[in-house]
Amino acid sequence: MTTPLLQRKPVAPPTNHPNGLKRVFGPWRLIMMGVGVTVGAGLFSLTGVAAGQNAGPAVVISFLIAAIAASFAGLCYAELAGMLPAGGSAYAYAYAGLGEIIAWIIGWDLILEYTVGAGAVASSASGYIASLLKGWNILIDPRLLNPPLTTLTLPNGQTAHAWCNLPAMLILFVITLLLMRGTNFSARLNALVVFIKLLVIVGLIIVCTPFVDVSHFHPFIPQNTGSFGHFGVSGIMRAAGMAFFAYIGIDIVSTAAQDTSNPQRNMPIGILGSLLLCAIIYVVFSTILVGVVDYHLLAHDPSPVATAMDKIHLPWMAVLVKIGITFGFISVLFGLLIGQSRIAMNMAEDGLLPSFLGRVHKGTRTPWTAHIITACAAALLAGCVPIATLGEMTSIGTLLAFVIVCAGVTALRFRAPNAPRSFRVPGGPVLIPFLGIITCGIVIASMSPLTWARLLIWLAIGFVIYFAYGIRKSKLRNKSSH
Repeated sequence: MTTPLLQRKPVAPPTNHPNGLKRVFGPWRLIMMGVGVTVGAGLFSLTGVAAGQNAGPAVVISFLIAAIAASFAGLCYAELAGMLPAGGSAYAYAYAGLGEIIAWIIGWDLILEYTVGAGAVASSASGYIASLLKGWNILIDPRLLNPPLTTLTLPNGQTAHAWCNLPAMLILFVITLLLMRGTNFSARLNALVVFIKLLVIVGLIIVCTPFVDVSHFHPFIPQNTGSFGHFGVSGIMRAAGMAFFAYIGIDIVSTAAQDTSNPQRNMPIGILGSLLLCAIIYVVFSTILVGVVDYHLLAHDPSPVATAMDKIHLPWMAVLVKIGITFGFISVLFGLLIGQSRIAMNMAEDGLLPSFLGRVHKGTRTPWTAHIITACAAALLAGCVPIATLGEMTSIGTLLAFVIVCAGVTALRFRAPNAPRSFRVPGGPVLIPFLGIITCGIVIASMSPLTWARLLIWLAIGFVIYFAYGIRKSKLRNKSSH
């Protein structure tokens, strides 16, 4: 007999969609959204931080480890997305396969993941905007470019404390306003931005390759400093954990099922297509970056590509790349903010969160309430929290989602063996999901105790909300009790 906390939703694709969302995503747009989110702050910012603080040149290995672990999870996402084409991504999959309490945990985790991720991306975008404007002799007060209390040196040589990252906060509100105009408009804009961003990356690799200094790769794995996670093998694993910030795009694609035409077919294509393309880009790009810039200089650099551009002394290319990257952050925030609003909306529709989060605007047919609340929360984080902290929190949230999705595949293979699946994970119900759980588990275990503490505090807050509100308002629970 199933306990109330482990009640599961029936495994049945939805036949109607009363929430009113437009089905604007086909396979190409899904891949563009996945690539747009994945090839963003993880590539343009955290690559440098992970190299400078954790792995050195071996950050390339970190991205390979992350890509392998993400590929196991990606296969599991593809099976569940084709089997359960409902909004909510890992949240919906856990609800059907593992029960309500597990679904709540992952849904609450995803809210943290997407909101914090949006803050990290906006913080990175702010650094590139400042670098671009500086090249045009337009200087932003450094106190408006860093989290509060950050010690910095003003142009006049005086030492001061930062106020907040104001550009990052403004960027989030601008993107939210674009999303509230309508998903179809935003999807077209996103596809254009991603295309420009891919051109920039290809151009960047071509231009920077002649400037690669092989001495920057020695030692390839710097000796550990005596602290876990600071270089050596543990540093590679810690950087791999941070690299999972990059592969959040897999989960973002799966949140858009209710916005997708023929989701049983198109969701697996979107997930696996974006994963393959992004893994190649990350490995090649990280190799070029640490080859051009000494990793020691990247430890606290929020805009390493801008640093690389300045180093090769090609001013015209530097301007083009910085403009392309700055513009490209639109696609990352587009995906993160869409994912967050869809998770909140689906949890509200299930009764686990207040119903106002599921309201869809009659004109634009977008969940406007969820968009506004998300923008405010993400702006507060972007303005006040360092990017490295935001990146680690996003990564641990992504890893936890991956673990639960892998477990969900195995659970549903046994609990619903005859349910239609448009894609099946190869190797049976255990092998790939088990490898996904193990690889993601190893990486998540290597993350800092402080990151773990923040996650546990967030989950504790979530349990309070669930047992005070969600458990009483759950539509599944109330339906089964009648």
